[in-house]
Amino acid sequence: MNRVGLAGWFFVSTLLAASPVLAAQDHSEFVKGPFKSGPEVTRACLQCHQDQARAFMKTVHWTWSSRQKTPDKGEVRLGKINAVNNFCIALPSNEPRCTSCHAGYGWKDARFDFSVADNVDCLICHDTTGTYKKFPTAAGHPAYTDTEWPVKSGKKWPAVNLEKVAKSVGRPSRDNCGACHFFGGGGDHVKHGDLDSSLAKPERSMDVHMAVDGANMSCVDCHKGSNHVIPGKALSVSLSNGGTTLDCATCHAGTPHQNPRLNAHAEKVACQTCHIPTFARVLPTKVWWDWSTAGQDKPVTKDAHGLATFDKMKGDFKWGKDVMPVYMWFDGRVDRVLMGQKIDAGKLIHLNYPQGRRDKDSKITPFKLMKGKQPFDSVNNVIAVPHLFGKGGFWQTYDWGSAIAAGMKTAGLPYSGQFGWVETDMYWKVNHMVVPKAQALKCDDCHSAGGRMDWKALGYSGDPRELAKQKR
Repeated sequence: MNRVGLAGWFFVSTLLAASPVLAAQDHSEFVKGPFKSGPEVTRACLQCHQDQARAFMKTVHWTWSSRQKTPDKGEVRLGKINAVNNFCIALPSNEPRCTSCHAGYGWKDARFDFSVADNVDCLICHDTTGTYKKFPTAAGHPAYTDTEWPVKSGKKWPAVNLEKVAKSVGRPSRDNCGACHFFGGGGDHVKHGDLDSSLAKPERSMDVHMAVDGANMSCVDCHKGSNHVIPGKALSVSLSNGGTTLDCATCHAGTPHQNPRLNAHAEKVACQTCHIPTFARVLPTKVWWDWSTAGQDKPVTKDAHGLATFDKMKGDFKWGKDVMPVYMWFDGRVDRVLMGQKIDAGKLIHLNYPQGRRDKDSKITPFKLMKGKQPFDSVNNVIAVPHLFGKGGFWQTYDWGSAIAAGMKTAGLPYSGQFGWVETDMYWKVNHMVVPKAQALKCDDCHSAGGRMDWKALGYSGDPRELAKQKR
């Protein structure tokens, strides 16, 4: 492997850092292949980018968890590594499938070594060729040879040309970020509702920020990183002592409206509430997932959009298109259920729940509400961690008892041997798919009979505009 002079690498790294719109940088002079694996490419990168790798290895994109000291609970740890959800439920025992979206190579079980820099995947964020893709079941590795996928489909997942990609790295694009964030929950347009492949090249009516005929911004134009720390927060897995790590006001501070009444509203109403009237406007998003029917020998069924409403592997689904958000007060704090945490199985379980009330720290904020039914240990009253993917997993055996036993053992949790089903929900904050201002909500969309706001749920005795009129 060729080593280059520090002066040459200093020039390249300085140029990359200095230009916010820099395209691919030709690394042909510095990177010499061929490469047999992703870690081999990383070793080449580390010849000059050791500091960047060390910085990245401290971030949640690498650790999938973070720690935070709280006044009441001491140090708290949270992340994909110990959270539960109502999609594919939990990470332990399912790593090779889940970690196909980890920015690393080889996290196939709990023995993964987070201290080894060679395991960092530089290419997933810095590929500019559009040819670099992780293989869905390879614990973060791409395909090194042409591989059939899906199994028995006759279709080929092409091997990636690692040398070509490594010689053409650059600033992360929408495609880089979207490779994982558009496909959360096991597929395109499943999880978030406001993030899917329709944002790859959207029209302005879809999103004014990312529109090719609009601002044409990439994700990192807003999510500006420093030392590989990317600001932003997912309510299911991110820690915070209130507040947000990124907000519209980061760019649109002060009084952005000409109308003073709208500026007054902005003190109590999140920008997204008016400027994202609906989400999943092009591609439907999943809104219900019932695991209790998985394993039944029934034919696959589909809805009007051609999307599965029953699949033996995963159970029953419902999808929503052009969905109106649920509105709640939110101050940045979230209550969550973690692996091993006791639940009251007689109630609807909020796996995460936005906190806030009518005070100076809260704003009325839009959310996608995801509902589902999933297994739990009916004696210990904890959400079950099932082994779904891989040898002996539910997707091979269709045996919930053995799948839960294996998953709970891997997670280090006791299992009573008895399970049942519990209904859950999750809240996903809506931040993307901002419409042009002419399409934003008008006064009567909220302040009218049959308007979209549930004023009583928000703590009012009625529509505040009507209540104000009555006081005059």
